[in-house]
Amino acid sequence: MDKNLLELYNDYLFSSFGAITATGLSALLEGAISHDQVTRFLSRRDYNAKTLWQHIKPMVRAIQKDDGVLIIDDTIQEKPLTL
Repeated sequence: MDKNLLELYNDYLFSSFGAITATGLSALLEGAISHDQVTRFLSRRDYNAKTLWQHIKPMVRAIQKDDGVLIIDDTIQEKPLTL
């Protein structure tokens, strides 16, 4: 269950454009996994960027190409009504 939940949570992180919440993941799964299960799972360990990289590294290396790059831009562009 833990590995499956970790994979689900990783997929949720990668595919989400808005707020990331345990409740949001539970709603996406139509309640198949409760938000409490997600919260308990995440509180068992200290998950950080290193943990995520260790989990996804094999997949990234499998699709890696010498002639391409992946660029992630986390710039936030202000909107006209931003305070």
